[in-house]
Amino acid sequence: MKILILGSGVIGVTSAWYLARAGHEVEVIDRQPGPALETSFANAGEISPGYASPWAAPGIPLKAIKWMMSKHSPLILRPGLDPERLVWLARMLRNCTDARYAVNKARMVRIAEYSRDKLMALRSDTGLAYDERMKGTLQLFRTQAQLDGIAKDVAVLKADGVPFEVLGREGCIRAEPGLAGVADSFVGGLRLPGDETGDCFKFTNALQALAEAMGVKFTYNTGIDGLEVERGRINGVRTDSGVKRADAYLVALGSYSPHLLRPLGIKLPIYPVKGYSITVPILDEPRAPVSTIMDETYKIAITRLGDRIRVGGMAEIAGFDPRLRPAPRETLEMSLSSLFPGVSDLSAGTYWSGFRPMTPDGTPVIGGTAYDNLYLNTGHGTLGWTMACGSAQVIADIISDRQPEIETADLGICRYGT
Repeated sequence: MKILILGSGVIGVTSAWYLARAGHEVEVIDRQPGPALETSFANAGEISPGYASPWAAPGIPLKAIKWMMSKHSPLILRPGLDPERLVWLARMLRNCTDARYAVNKARMVRIAEYSRDKLMALRSDTGLAYDERMKGTLQLFRTQAQLDGIAKDVAVLKADGVPFEVLGREGCIRAEPGLAGVADSFVGGLRLPGDETGDCFKFTNALQALAEAMGVKFTYNTGIDGLEVERGRINGVRTDSGVKRADAYLVALGSYSPHLLRPLGIKLPIYPVKGYSITVPILDEPRAPVSTIMDETYKIAITRLGDRIRVGGMAEIAGFDPRLRPAPRETLEMSLSSLFPGVSDLSAGTYWSGFRPMTPDGTPVIGGTAYDNLYLNTGHGTLGWTMACGSAQVIADIISDRQPEIETADLGICRYGT
C-alpha cells in the first residue's frame, strides 16, 4: 500500500521507518528543506517514560496563578481572546481532577514505556547514534512540599512497574556529582533510572537516512495546502507542486494538524504551547550534569548532550507567535547557573523556540478517523521523542490492519467525541 505522511518531524520520520519496515511504499512531505527543523529541532533532549505526565493535574489552576506572579514563571499566558485558546484551556481545566489525572497519566506512561522498548530494539538493530546516554532522569525538588507531593506519581509508577528511587540530598549528589556545590538549594529528588537522553535532531536525521535506504521517499520544500475528499475517502493532498495521491494518508504535522483537518469536519483539540531552549558548550567537565535534571520549581530540563548542555522548558500560551523573547532565556540561564554554576559560558549559547502540539489531556492522538484511509499520529506535546517509536509502531500496526501490542482504544480522536 502507498502511504503519504504529512510532516517530517521526529513523529513523521519514525512513522515512515516503521511503515516501510511493515512493507509499505512510503513518501514523506514537508514544507521545510529537511527533517526535524521545527519542534523536533532543539527540544529538551529527554526520553523520559517515567516522567510522562499530563500538564492538567490537580492543583494546577492555583499553581498557574502563583506562577504568573513570579519573575521566573514556567507559564506565560499572553493576553488574547483567541477562541481556540479559550476552548482548549477550558478543556484542560476539566482534566485537572484526581480521577482524570490518574487515567491520563496511566495511558501516557503506557505508550511512553512501550516506546522506550521500541527505541532500545531500534538502536540494537541499527546501531543508531545520537549523543545518547542511558543514565536516567533526576526530578529535583527545591522544597520539602514538592518532595512530599509526589505520592500520586509514585503510585502510578508502582502500578506500571516503572523503576524509581526517592532520594535525599546525598542520593541526588551521588546520581549527579555536579550538584555537590549547591546542596543547600534542594531537598531531594525522584530518580527514574530507566530514562534516557540524546539529541532528537541527530536521531531524526540518522533515522531518515536509514529509512531512505529502505526506499522511503522524502519530498521537502513542499507546502501542504489541503486534503481532497471523494466519496467519503481522502483522494489526494493538495501541495504547492500539485496533487499527490496514495492509498492512505497519515497526518503528523504537530501543532499544524488541526488547520489541515478542520475543513474536513475533524475537530482536533491541539494547541501550540511554545517552549524555549538554550544549548551551551561545556567548559568545566566535573561540574557538568551526567544526564537530565528536571528542575521542578521552574519546570526546566537540563540535559547533557555530548559536549553540550541543552536547557529546555517554559510554556508560553500565545498562539503561533514566533518571537524569541528575552525573559524565557533569562529563566533558562538562571536554572542552569543556580544548579551548575560555572559549567558553561552562557553568552555562547544558542537560543531557540518551538511549538509543542498539546492536547488538553496530555495524551497524543494516534489512530484512524471518520475517513477510512486517513490516520493521525500527532499531539504529543513535550513528549514527542519519548513517545515517537511506540507511536510509530502503533500507527503502523493500525494502518497494516494488525493488532497493536498495547491497548490503543483510548489513544484515538474518538475520545473527544469526534
